[in-house]
This record gives sequence, structure tokens and C-alpha cells, in this order.
Amino acid sequence: MIDTSHRYFPKGRRTDEDPRAGAATDLRSGFLARLCTAFNRFRGVPVETDLTVYARTVRKIRAFHETEGLVRKSDEELGSLAVSLRRRLKGEVSTEDQETAKVEVFALVAEAARRATGLAVHDVQLIAGLAMADGKIAELPTGEGKTLAAVFPASLFAHSGRAVHILTFNDYLARRDAAWMGPIYRLLGLSVGVVQEGLDMPAKRSVYACDVVYATAKEASFDYLRDRLAYEPAELVHRPFDAALVDEADSILVDEARIPLVIAGTAGAPGADAGRLAAVVRGLERGKDYETDAENANVFPTDGGIGRIEHLLGCGNLFAPENEMILAAVHCALHAETLLERDVDYIVRAGRVEIVDEFTGRVMDKRHWPDGLQAAVEAKENVRRGSEGRILGSITLQHFFRLYLALCGMTATARTSSRELKEFYGLGVVVVPPHKPCVRRDLPDVVFTHKVPKLTALVDEIAGVHGKGRPILVGTSSVRESEGLAAALKEAGIVCDILNAKNDELEAAVIARAGAPGAVTISTNMAGRGTDIKLGGPREEELGKVAALGGLYVIGTNRHESLRIDSQLRGRAGRQGDPGSSRFFISLEDDIFERYGLSRRLFKRYRLDRRAGAVDDDLLRKDILHGQRVIEGRNLDIRRALWDYSTLVETQRRIVAVWRDGVFDSGRGPGLARGSTSAVLARRYATGEWRAEGSSLDLPAGADAPFRPSPELSAAGSARFGREPFDRMARRAALFHIDGAWADHLAWLADLREGIHLVSIGRKEPLQEFQSAATEAFLGLQEKIGHAVEKMLESFIESEGPVDIDAEGLKGPSSTWTYLVNDDQFGWGVELVKGTNIGFAAGAAAFAGPLFIFALIANRLRWKKVS
Repeated sequence: MIDTSHRYFPKGRRTDEDPRAGAATDLRSGFLARLCTAFNRFRGVPVETDLTVYARTVRKIRAFHETEGLVRKSDEELGSLAVSLRRRLKGEVSTEDQETAKVEVFALVAEAARRATGLAVHDVQLIAGLAMADGKIAELPTGEGKTLAAVFPASLFAHSGRAVHILTFNDYLARRDAAWMGPIYRLLGLSVGVVQEGLDMPAKRSVYACDVVYATAKEASFDYLRDRLAYEPAELVHRPFDAALVDEADSILVDEARIPLVIAGTAGAPGADAGRLAAVVRGLERGKDYETDAENANVFPTDGGIGRIEHLLGCGNLFAPENEMILAAVHCALHAETLLERDVDYIVRAGRVEIVDEFTGRVMDKRHWPDGLQAAVEAKENVRRGSEGRILGSITLQHFFRLYLALCGMTATARTSSRELKEFYGLGVVVVPPHKPCVRRDLPDVVFTHKVPKLTALVDEIAGVHGKGRPILVGTSSVRESEGLAAALKEAGIVCDILNAKNDELEAAVIARAGAPGAVTISTNMAGRGTDIKLGGPREEELGKVAALGGLYVIGTNRHESLRIDSQLRGRAGRQGDPGSSRFFISLEDDIFERYGLSRRLFKRYRLDRRAGAVDDDLLRKDILHGQRVIEGRNLDIRRALWDYSTLVETQRRIVAVWRDGVFDSGRGPGLARGSTSAVLARRYATGEWRAEGSSLDLPAGADAPFRPSPELSAAGSARFGREPFDRMARRAALFHIDGAWADHLAWLADLREGIHLVSIGRKEPLQEFQSAATEAFLGLQEKIGHAVEKMLESFIESEGPVDIDAEGLKGPSSTWTYLVNDDQFGWGVELVKGTNIGFAAGAAAFAGPLFIFALIANRLRWKKVS
């Protein structure tokens, strides 16, 4: 059990003793649940705890299962019932018939699950499935069987004739869940497939043709971007975006959703010498040559630093037009050297820089910083430079999910993000209790003034609990911290497993033994998602022994910027009614307190001095919790700001998609085939038929106008090449120039956005200025494309001899690669956009205004040159 002999270990409370938790843990507490839901609705919180309606439907499902005698039917009879149901659902169905069909589908799935997997379906899984079928986010605690719960709405959608995507966090989970749940679908006559990174296009096309497809959200998005570059129908892999069910919904829909996914190709010209610049900035001195802001998120050179850089590079005036590329590269090199830390923000493995996700602790596959910053970090670490290339297309997950006509999801931690889920996706949250009450004890934080006594207390606590044979999971904030704690435990004679981004391939094996007697597992936040730690580990006979000792003990060594991440770590203990406990050890020197200036404020408010023991003060703990909520609010403001910028770009992307699909689908020349399936879908998505509550996205008049050559040009082309060959030539020319113009426009938008915050120095609103400039640039795009297409077609007609359109370059890029951009690394932009850091704005203007202002002007000059 928890050692409470130390004075700094205040006693905790069982989760089921929390009156707020109790309201949602009993399906029979109808009045209280209804009252809570009504109160949430009054406050504008889109969270439902009243499960009365769902419980009524569950009773109908159980009754149908019993009265129809599904247990006694053969597999063939069960399949026949599913086929009959599928025929009914694909026709015109009334609302009453839909509800009846829902009951029947859920009952069939429950019976199929029992036969195919041996899993007994709990009522809470049915309720979660019903909530998702209604287009909501189901919050179901860890260990309650969300994987099986997802099969119910997925089967309902699939039986209705919809293409269903179940989008997971990583390839391993997609592969595992498809293999585990696959027999259920197949027993009901549904096909199921899994998309994995590395599959060739024919294989992916075959998988996407299945009724139910498991894939990562990122890979499905990348496949969409690849489809947007297709020149022939045979190159497409996706079907229409009918229904998506998102696993770990809060992480994917909130944490990951704002990050741009990029497809690139056709390498551009080399930039500045990143290696030389890395050596130059390595010799600069903080406070003399450069300054950082209070939150250590931004860096800017001083006048003296600029002079020193000019001297070391021998480049003359750094602000001269010919030094434009050097100027931008200097800022990236300085940012990489001073603000990004190895084994915290990234690791170096197998000769590559790999970014570490602050939310999960995992290596973020295919994640890049913007190219200049990526090159600077690679030069800093002296590793090989990856491909840069030209961005051909981009979309955020936030906007990708808007392509689906039906969207829902599930997670164990949705309540704290409920407002955001409603604001951006129109999704409400339904809180589903566990089928057994959670008895985990969440103990108060142990707070220290600095890191040294915290580490000592951690080692002492782990040693004491480990000596009793109880398993311990320790969640750390970074690779560096996990390895440092493991080294301290080794000195104390304690053997432990380490799970972090450097050995993520061992995750399954490490987690499998993390609940064994005496196990000590040190992990980054990797252990917070998609894992299920079983008491006793791989030996089930040890479960009783571990339970008698108090179950799994979860220790957090830091508070996170998001309360959800802390809750996910706590949720590793106490699964399915198991005993367990959790506790956080924190110090006021931890990164979160230093980064946001909380450390100085708390030291001053509580008149603290550095001390060896812990600070046992409930008010201090409440203040720390309040600070976390303030940080969460700040991060939400950042996501809103990024959403405001990306929404205009997404509107433009959808308009271009309509142009492209109109050309792509036309069999009568390069005009828009208005009756074709793809064109209709493109227009449907572009006009926002899938919409969040209270929002829509409409095309401006004439936005879907076709790219059609003049009658004279069509006649001349048909006479020169024949009607069908000329039509194909015209389509290829139009697609080529649409793609090229959009790629140029994306590059210009990226340059504009990087510097637009500087207009705030002149008391202008950055967002308005960005929207005005981006709109003005886009308005001429359609005409520009039309002129380019006509000019190219005229040159073909006037040429002598046969024309090889592939040889003329009218084809897609010879190779492409995909990645994600951490586009918020340059935090100064977001701060000035928000206008919440007046002091830094003034400092930036005083120290580096000329540098950044010149960068903005240079970017615009560069665009004018390429135009």
C-alpha cells in the first residue's frame, strides 16, 4: 500500500468517493444524471450524463437477442439475418425503422462477438456504441473494451451501405484491432481491411474497397492528398468519405488535428549552408548576442549579435536583398541551437533526427519541422539532410475530418475537451460509466521547491513500494528524464524497464509485464495511450497477489500542460474495478512552471524558499491546478488562432479541388462533368454539406467554373490530333497547371503567414491582413491557370510532328513523400497574433524588428519574382 508515514504524503480519496464521479457511475441514478445534464446544457457544456434513453435501447437489444433466440441460431442463419437487414437498410428507411434496425444490428453484433472472440458484451459497451451511432464522442474509461464498442456503430454504418473508416493512433493499433475484431465483421457478411504504411497503391485500393477499414488518421489523410494529385482514375484509392469513427478521439481530434499534413515532391534549389550557420550560432552568447522571451519559446538576436553574425559569415549587410536566404536560415539556426533540446524535443536515432511528441512521448512518424528549421536541427546534430522539395498539397486533420458525412469517436478522456469538440466538429460528449465502479485512489500531489529533493523522494518512494512487491509505473515528461530516473534507481539497486521513444518497438513487451509483482516501469507518456496493463502481468495466477498489495501504483513526475494527459496516466491503474492508486511528484523547477512563469509567482505568493522537504499546502496544490487550466485555455486560444488562419486556406483548397475534379472527371474535354460521381462528391464536400453546428462553407459564385478551351482552340486541336487525344491532352494540361499554381500559392501563403504577425507593430490586425492578402492572391489564380492552359495547348497545336505529353512534362511528380509539419514552433508568431504578450511584442520590435520586417518584405519580393 501507499507509504503515508512521511509528512509530505497527505491521504488521498478513492475515485468512487468523489461525488462528481458518483453521479456518472450508476445507470440507475436517473434523476441526478438528468439534473447534471440539464445543468451542463445551461452552462453551455456539451456533456451528457443522462443515459436513460440509451439504457432503454439496451433493454430492447437484450430483449431482441433473447426473443429471437440468437444464441441457438447457426452461423449461417446469423449471416442470413444480417444480409436481410442490410437489404432493408439500403432502401428508404423511416426514422422508426432505423431505430428498429439499430436494435437488431447491435444484437447481431453482440452474438457474433460472443462466437467469434469469446467476449461478453457489457451494457456500457452497448451504450458507448449507441452514442457513437448518434454522432457523438463516447467517454468510456480505460480497460472497458472500447475496441469492441466501436464494432457496433461501424457495423450499423456498414450495413446501411456506408464506407466506414475506423481511425486509430498508430499502425500497430490499426493492425491489432482489425485482426481482433475482423472475425465479428466477417461472421455478419462484412469485409474488413487494414491500411498500413508502405502498402502499394493497388493493395490500398483493395483495402479501401472493404466495408470497414482500419487505418491511422494520418495515413488516410496522406492517401487523400495522393488522390488529389492523380491524373488517371486508376490512380485513386479512396472511396467517398461516408463515416469515420475516431479512436482516442480527444488526442486525434484536438491535439493532432491542427498539424498540417504535407505531400511534397520535385526537390527545390538548395538553401543556405546550414552546417556553417550551426557553427556560427553555436559560438553566440545568451544575453549578449541574443535574447529569449520569458517563456523561452522565442529567440531574437541583438544588434551586437547581428554584427557578430555578419562578421563571422563575411556576408556583409545581413539585410541586403542578396542575403535573404541567409537571413531566414540564421533565425532557424538560432532557434534550433537555443530552444530545441535533444532527448526532450527530439532524439537522434539511426542517423536521423526524430521529433518526440510531447503528448505521447512517442517518436512522431514522418514529422518534420518547417524545412528551414528541420535543416538547422539536422546541421546542429551533424546528421544527413533529408529531402525538402516543393509542397504539392496540404491539409490539417481538422479539415480532413470535415470530409466525412458522419463523424463520431471514443476516448477515456473527453470531458475537458468537450467545448472544443463541439466548437470545431459539432460533436457532443456522452459520459459512460465503467461496468464496475473505479476504486482507484488518486492521491494529492507531493510538491517540492526544486528538483533535487523531488528526485530523492521519488527514489525513496519507489524503493519502499517495490520492496513490498507492488508493481509501479512511473510516467516521465521526456526521454532524458526517464533515463535519468532509471540511472538513479539503478544506483539504489532497483532494476527497471525503460519505455521511451528510443525503444518504442519494445512497447508491447514492456507493457505486458508492467503489472507483474515487483515490476518497475519507467515510461514517457507512451504508456498513456492504447495500452492495457493487467494486474499480475502475463501470469494470471499472480493477479490476486498484486490486487492484495493494492494493485498498480502510478507515479507521475511532472504535471502536463493538458489535464487530459495527467488523467490518461492515472487511468493506467484501476481498470475494470481493479485496485490501484496514483500520485504526482512535482517541483516548482519543472519545465511547465519555468516555461509559463508560474514558478516565480508561486514562490512569491507562498513566500517559499528552497527546502529539502515537501511543501504540504492544499492551497498551493489548488493554485497549481488552476495554473494548468489557465495554460489549457492559452493553448485553446492558440488552436483557435491557427484554425482562423487555416480555415481560409482550406476554403481555397476546396475550391481548387472542385476545379480539379471537374477536369479529372470530364470525358468530354476539360470541362466539368456535372453528373459524374467524383464531381458531385467534390462539390458536396466543398459546399460544406458536412458541417459543424452553426457553420457552413459555401463556394463563391463561379468558383466551380470549368477550364474549357475556346471553341476555336478546341476545333483546331481536334483537327490537329483528333477529338479524344486532344481532350486527353487538354485535361492533362489543366491538371498540370492547377497543381502547379496551387503549389506556388501554398508556398506564398507559408511565407506570408510566417511574417504576418509583424503588422501588429503597426497596429494592424494580423488575421485580417492575412485574409485580405491571401484572398487577393487567390482571386487571380483561376484566370492565371486558364491562360497557362490555353498557351500550352496553342504551342502543342502549332508544333510540328507528334506530341508526347509525358515528355512535355504533363504528368505528376516522379516521386513524392509525405510528412507532418510542426508549424507552431515559431511561437513568436502565435504570441503576437494573440496579442497577449505586450512586453514581448515591444521587445521583439526593439531588438529584432528590422530583422523580421525585412524578412517579411523579402518574402513578398521573392513571390513577385516567381510570379
